[in-house]
Amino acid sequence: MIDFKITRDPQTGGEIWTVPLRGPLLLNYPLFNKGPAFPEQERRELGLLGLLPPHVDTLETQVERAYEAFRAKPTDLERHIYLRALQDENEVLFYRLMQDYIGETMPVVYTPTVGEACQRFSHIYRHPRGLFIAYPEREHIDELLANTAQREVDVIVVTDGERILGLGDQGAGGMGIPIGKLALYTLCGGIHPARTLPVLLDVGTDNPDLLNDPLYMGWRHPRVRGTEYDEFVERFVQAVMRRYPNVLLQWEDFAQANAGPLLERYRDRLCTFNDDIQGTAAVATGTVLAAVKVTGTRLRDQVVAVFGAGSAGCGIAEQICAAMVRDGLSETEARSRCFLIDRSGLLREGLSGLPPFQQAFAQPAARLAGWRVDRAGTIGLAEVVNNARPSVLIGVSGAAGAFTESIVKAMADYTPRPIILPLSNPTSRCEALPAQILAWTEGRALVATGSPFADVAWEGRTIPIPQCNNSYIFPGLGLGILAIGARRVTPGMFMAAAQALADASPAATDPHGPLLPPLTAIRNVSRLIALAVAKEAVAAGVAAPPSDADLERMVDERMWTPAYARLTGC
Repeated sequence: MIDFKITRDPQTGGEIWTVPLRGPLLLNYPLFNKGPAFPEQERRELGLLGLLPPHVDTLETQVERAYEAFRAKPTDLERHIYLRALQDENEVLFYRLMQDYIGETMPVVYTPTVGEACQRFSHIYRHPRGLFIAYPEREHIDELLANTAQREVDVIVVTDGERILGLGDQGAGGMGIPIGKLALYTLCGGIHPARTLPVLLDVGTDNPDLLNDPLYMGWRHPRVRGTEYDEFVERFVQAVMRRYPNVLLQWEDFAQANAGPLLERYRDRLCTFNDDIQGTAAVATGTVLAAVKVTGTRLRDQVVAVFGAGSAGCGIAEQICAAMVRDGLSETEARSRCFLIDRSGLLREGLSGLPPFQQAFAQPAARLAGWRVDRAGTIGLAEVVNNARPSVLIGVSGAAGAFTESIVKAMADYTPRPIILPLSNPTSRCEALPAQILAWTEGRALVATGSPFADVAWEGRTIPIPQCNNSYIFPGLGLGILAIGARRVTPGMFMAAAQALADASPAATDPHGPLLPPLTAIRNVSRLIALAVAKEAVAAGVAAPPSDADLERMVDERMWTPAYARLTGC
């Protein structure tokens, strides 16, 4: 456990870190290491003379050197490995490089490249990061938490690796997701990297490729399920609450069967949320709100089709329905305008085996009377588009190519500006390519994707394709929660975040602008979302009310910037 003290220089206002390490141990601790940027005085005081080249670098010089090395890598996976190694060597440099070249580095650190990195985790493993809690160690979780370097943690991102992006069960390789998510908490929301902890709950894997891989690093055992699984997670949560009672705990990439129940079980016991359900819903809703404004219509007048009725799809539909209610509809009216399609087709009355979170969106048989379908008893996406005539189409299915030319053209026939969001990750699972959607709609569609795509050239103009990524939401959400000291995460916080994102849309002032702000502005967006979330926390009674001036100060003081602090020894 590494403790260090942060004070302020009374003359410059800069941070002074009093650290307990010297010499080679200091150079091997990534949060303290400056490499050749250690000034001569610190080299003398901290036992570094002779351990570094004599020239003293600036951080800016180090960034350019690192960027040159990054660009020289032949593939995105190699670039991911390089950036992860840099993070494990020098965290300030890692985040400054990410910040200065965010458009190039963020898709490599997170989606879409992180998917391949999770699949290859046991083959590209270099350096330990985060906490692996394996089921055989379930009696010793307190001890495992005590082994971490952090005495205080603000944010934990935890996964069990069962539903990694659209790739399924990646077992211990799922650790790449919490590591990547927490990097974005710091990059986009300014959460201090010393106060974050990625966690992998290793309950085995049902992926035969992993179980048969001689290099696989996880627990080689079929997944633990049922009561044993629930008891294991309960042990973990209780240990976290004992050690970090004020932590924000984010559930990430749990399978549908566990994601919703875990959220319901723990949402009133600690400050927690599920990003796949709630974060995805907020960013999708914010994007739809921005797009609706471009069309000159109202949200209450939209008809929404969601292809993929798992926890993410139903979460999006719930959030959009809540926004429609805010726009004047009753809840019944709002749900009647949302059509969700799963593997068995449209969620509808009479389908057996629907879980409760899907039953809320089952369309009554009377509403479907008179629908024209190709085959009796089957209502797929094409039938929904042709009969319900949605103006908004959202994909979270992981089914590449599901938004076909005929489906998109049908939407374009009756909707002047169809809103189409193929959100599945990684890129290989996207429901349709943006260039295809724009070609099929003669450039009229309003498009945002889950993975990053290049701008599309269309008849002499360039159409930007914004990435409707949760990174627009969860870093600002976490920043606001921590700044205000919220005790719980409420549904209203996600609505506040979605509205703040929509208000920040360039399309709000320029109908030809992108639906979402550029990545270069994401820290400013996170700040706006943090302020909105903090105000909502106060309104919901889960945080003490400050003045507006104090609130801005509290948010700003929480935002860490990647810059070298002055180091001094204990």
